[in-house]
Amino acid sequence: MRFSVLTCFMLLAVALMACNTVSEAPKEKPNIIWLMAEDIAPDLECYGMKAVKTPNLNKLAESGLMFTNCFVTNPICSPSRSAMMTGVHQTKINAQHHRSNRKIPLPENVKPFTYWLREAGYTTILGHEKVRGKGMKIDCNFKTQAIGPYDGVKNFGLFDKKQTLEPQDQPFFAQIQLNVTHRGDWWDEVRSQSKHPVNPDEVELPPYMEDHPVIRLDWAKYLDQIEYMDNEVGMLVLELKDKGMYENTVIIFIGDNGRCNVWGKGYLHDPGLRIPLIVNWPSGIKKNEVKHEVISATDITATILDIAGIEVPDYMTGKSFMQDGFAREYAYGARDLWDEIMERSRSLSTGKYRFIRNDMADQGWDMHQAYLEFYRPAVHIMRGLKEEKKLSPAASVFFNPTKPAEEFYDLENDPFELNNLIDDPAYAEVIGKMREDLLKVEKEYQSDDDTFEPTTPKSVQIFEWMKQNHPEIYQEMLNGKEVGFHRLGQMYKAAQNEK
Repeated sequence: MRFSVLTCFMLLAVALMACNTVSEAPKEKPNIIWLMAEDIAPDLECYGMKAVKTPNLNKLAESGLMFTNCFVTNPICSPSRSAMMTGVHQTKINAQHHRSNRKIPLPENVKPFTYWLREAGYTTILGHEKVRGKGMKIDCNFKTQAIGPYDGVKNFGLFDKKQTLEPQDQPFFAQIQLNVTHRGDWWDEVRSQSKHPVNPDEVELPPYMEDHPVIRLDWAKYLDQIEYMDNEVGMLVLELKDKGMYENTVIIFIGDNGRCNVWGKGYLHDPGLRIPLIVNWPSGIKKNEVKHEVISATDITATILDIAGIEVPDYMTGKSFMQDGFAREYAYGARDLWDEIMERSRSLSTGKYRFIRNDMADQGWDMHQAYLEFYRPAVHIMRGLKEEKKLSPAASVFFNPTKPAEEFYDLENDPFELNNLIDDPAYAEVIGKMREDLLKVEKEYQSDDDTFEPTTPKSVQIFEWMKQNHPEIYQEMLNGKEVGFHRLGQMYKAAQNEK
């Protein structure tokens, strides 16, 4: 017979006193807060990132669990969030295409995990009034609404209320988005207001990025956003303590996908798939432990239900990593439509290896996607250096006109994935197994529904309009300046209204 974590705590408190992960039984259902920072790899001080300070997240990791091999199921926000909101890999519910199928309900047997929490007596809360942007992003590729009941037929609400954490709502589950780390027009403002902006000379760039002043500054700005976000985490922890709720609250900190930069968001490589995962529970976890198990983001969803004392539904592809015996051989990654760029790539990741199959190998990685043109200064600088034949070999790979049909990396010996070992005979046996296992996983996670209703991104029109009507701004972009997507969007809208 299988027991939930909470049930085990309450029935076997004495035995669990000796457990190396959980030290004592909580007296009541815990509150759970899922903090989801946008567009970040494990680029925190506690994970070893240079030049950044994250004291609040460091403290959560020091008194809890920090996972080193957690991977999202898709390196783009909406497919990744769709998987996490259901605990089901996005390909299995036809939610793999970015911002598509949003008028289509989930399959009848699948429900958002907040449905099960509400059934168990939890108050479900979206966002927080004091974080930047109010933290209310949902962004799922199936029919939803933020607040209201859910039955999957006429009602599609995911949460009961928004933006406040109050003692009378206990036990509660809160999902709070920390959006400052997402690329946005606010990055310069955040940096200008920082009391100690990150010094570009102190950052450590990965070898696949060219060492250039503009790229160093861009990386420093990214770390500035992480420090701002860390302060928001500290504010939330202080609020819990002030309201007497901290001891019985589980805090789970993750990223929704990898960092928005070269090889990151949008790609099945480490900067796009690997995310931070920190679990802190003062009344349930009292040991600083770094854990190296392979975790899929859908496992986080299942674990939340398990912590709440809810049996994990059989339809979920995620499993609770708090259960004894949890073991995952692979994390399955998939990349499909992103804005105007159709793609089909699949991957399996372990702590040691990554295998990628590119079904559209005739197109490269740098596809000049309109939205990304506004937000990747490093790409513009590196393109220019490539034209001048000044780009290093490691940095040049990203700009190859085609992709290999398959990629294989030894992550332990090559963490930056510089050497594709797909043809290395020393790895032939491992590659063969992962190739076969990927086919099996694909078949298991295939959706019965092939409906495809994408949305048209405004970024395409805005980008073309900018090039034609404001070549001076476009030139600034080519020189590595973030010219402001939202600002250009407002200019474009005003110009259209004048016609």
